[in-house]
Amino acid sequence: MSPRPQSAAPRSSQPVTIRVWSDFVCPFCLLAETPLREATADLDVDIHWMPFELRPHPTPTLRPEDPYLPTTWERGVYPMAERLGVDITLPTISPQPYTRLAFEGFQYAAAHGKGDAYTPRVLRAFFQENRDIGRIGVLSDIAAELGLDAAGFTAALEQGTFTRAHQEALREAAAHRITVVPTLIIDGHTRIEGVPDPARIRKAVLDAQAHSTDAQGPTCGIDGC
Repeated sequence: MSPRPQSAAPRSSQPVTIRVWSDFVCPFCLLAETPLREATADLDVDIHWMPFELRPHPTPTLRPEDPYLPTTWERGVYPMAERLGVDITLPTISPQPYTRLAFEGFQYAAAHGKGDAYTPRVLRAFFQENRDIGRIGVLSDIAAELGLDAAGFTAALEQGTFTRAHQEALREAAAHRITVVPTLIIDGHTRIEGVPDPARIRKAVLDAQAHSTDAQGPTCGIDGC
């Protein structure tokens, strides 16, 4: 006799993936963390920080003593930070650091399960602690705070162990036509550029979860139905 059909067990939806492209010298990338966290606090999501260099070498980086940065911060960064309740200060490091080494450090952290903790920590180090994140010693101290092997981290950056991985990540950013940060892509479909509105993030995640649930129906597997 054939096995009796059984009702399909309810399936939980897979976590919705949110990919956030950022650069460590972009203050809005730090500010974006607050609405992102607020919107997804009770939702099943996987948040992945992704690399993008706004000014790769040899493009000159910005100087805080020039008019552009103070004006931008007074008009845009500080008012938004106050609304969000985020402590942030224009770093005094001049010129601002290139971020390639910091991103190679991200690749090391990601390879050791700490990538998604590394990015917010480096952003806070630059914008809240005025630390020069272009220096290997500073990055190694951050790595140690996260429980990574500081000596191994330092050696990887000095030897360029993760240079190729970082270049691959930049090619992926180009494939997604990333030109500004922060840029969020939710579930591979919804694209949000700039500091996101929590309601928009939440709607995109809930829509993705609903779509995933709708797409699931009764199935049979090798062990029966």
